Amino acid sequence: MSEESADDHRPSSPLVLRVRQILNSCSKLIEGGDSHQSENSVSELVNFLETISDAALSDPDNVDAQNNALEVLLEIHGYLCSPSSDQEVIDALSLVLPKTVAKFACVSDRCLEIADSVIDRFIAMCNPRDMLSILCEALSKMIKASAYVAPLLSGLSKVFLSIQRRHFEQVKVAVPVIVSVLKVISSEPEDGDTEIDGLFDRAVGIANSIHEVCTKLEGIVNEKLRALLGLYVLQIMALVSVSMFYKQSSCHQLVSRLSCFYPYCSISYFGLMTGSDVDKMTNIVTGEDEDDYMSCLSYVKHGASLSVIWGNVLDGVAQAANEDLTAVKDELRSNQTERWQAVGMLKHIYSFVNLPWELKKHAIDFLLCITDENISQKCDEHIDFSSYMPSLFAALQAIKMVIMYAPDTVLRKLSFDAFKRLLADIPTSQRFDILKALITNSDSSSMIAILIDLVKGEMYMENRKRISTGNNEAQQTGNKECPNPFCWNASVLELVEFVLRPPQGGPPSLPEHGDAASFYHQIDFRRGYMMLVCVVFVFFYGLVVRNLLIGICFLLILEVVW
Repeated sequence: MSEESADDHRPSSPLVLRVRQILNSCSKLIEGGDSHQSENSVSELVNFLETISDAALSDPDNVDAQNNALEVLLEIHGYLCSPSSDQEVIDALSLVLPKTVAKFACVSDRCLEIADSVIDRFIAMCNPRDMLSILCEALSKMIKASAYVAPLLSGLSKVFLSIQRRHFEQVKVAVPVIVSVLKVISSEPEDGDTEIDGLFDRAVGIANSIHEVCTKLEGIVNEKLRALLGLYVLQIMALVSVSMFYKQSSCHQLVSRLSCFYPYCSISYFGLMTGSDVDKMTNIVTGEDEDDYMSCLSYVKHGASLSVIWGNVLDGVAQAANEDLTAVKDELRSNQTERWQAVGMLKHIYSFVNLPWELKKHAIDFLLCITDENISQKCDEHIDFSSYMPSLFAALQAIKMVIMYAPDTVLRKLSFDAFKRLLADIPTSQRFDILKALITNSDSSSMIAILIDLVKGEMYMENRKRISTGNNEAQQTGNKECPNPFCWNASVLELVEFVLRPPQGGPPSLPEHGDAASFYHQIDFRRGYMMLVCVVFVFFYGLVVRNLLIGICFLLILEVVW
């Protein structure tokens, strides 16, 4: 005997009797065609139910209030399951009750189960397209509680399976609503909200439903829906990485389950790491509406690079994605432009404020893995760098933030190593422009000191190249673009002036001992400035004036700084 039928033999509480009375009134008015009065009656039912749920939610320790909520919810479910219920009445109730019933899911686990059943009943009895709109509207209410969202997500996964036509268009409308509410809840969880793992389990259930629909479709519709599934999975991957990292067991299971979708969606680790698969799926899904639609899927590139990082650090994840990660890393090591594309994707991890530091460390390790300590010797000076410059600059800026704000010394030092290797991967003719932009866009005096030290080191290396190659060879190069050892000329002098005489006036900024980058405090800031100036002039005018310049620069810096 079912629980609902067993309850029929118990004395009904006044609250249950009141719900039953309102439901009977709704039925009579709707069947009688009195639309105005029937709307009032349905509104009365909604208000009464919300009073019951609010009472239970406002006092979580009140057992009587929880029991009242469960009894009322069971009465609603029993009415919907009754063979005598009129379809027109159920259609009218379906417009408002899913949102109201979802609030009961926050009362207790048992109420969540019944709320699931109530929404399932509406889906079974009503038009799927109507239910899709109703459930999306209920999700848009944005109650920041996992339990409220959970039955609505499960309902959508079942609605997707019930849709008979225009599958891609229907799912495309629902996905932004789904990912938006998941993003809000995962980034701003309510105090005591312990159901986030169950919520993402239902989010994966939606992916399973989309996959099942895909298998029944062919041609361009299948291609579009598979691409949308891929973007959805990448977005969920990013959200799981942010909010579930501390629950390692649950997080690892979800990551593996999400990775299983990649082969079906024709997603490869190489395509994720270079961004080509993300761009391809985006073009298929959005067409000309990329900016508008992709604003709701703003974490897909984060999810793309995180997918590869998870595959690199967790056993079984790469296998779930059917990937050979060793081959991917070898390819990135051997191809400079593809490596730059990978850096452009990794920057999303480094700049992701809410991401756990441990994941950022794994991403730094991955960058160190695909770059070579002697990579500057292999750098192709003839590659058109201009199209990659903004992305690489953004990546260096993001790594710079890790250097400055990482909580432990090990990560800061690893990040600095990665920073230097990435700089070495940039053609010499463009490297100074990058360093200059990093310095002029930095508001941290300690970071400026670190960057100045890098400029000084670059100047020393350029001077050694100049001596080894000889002045005659340099003068014979008639290229319009500055040759490798001689492109840092007047610009270096301008940088020296910028550092010693800041545009805003006053003395040069001195390193702050409280700065998170102070692990490099051993860099003597004043000496660094002096040495840089000396190196610049020696580079251009030779060693004849070396001793004189050192004395002059020392006096100048004493005057400017003190």
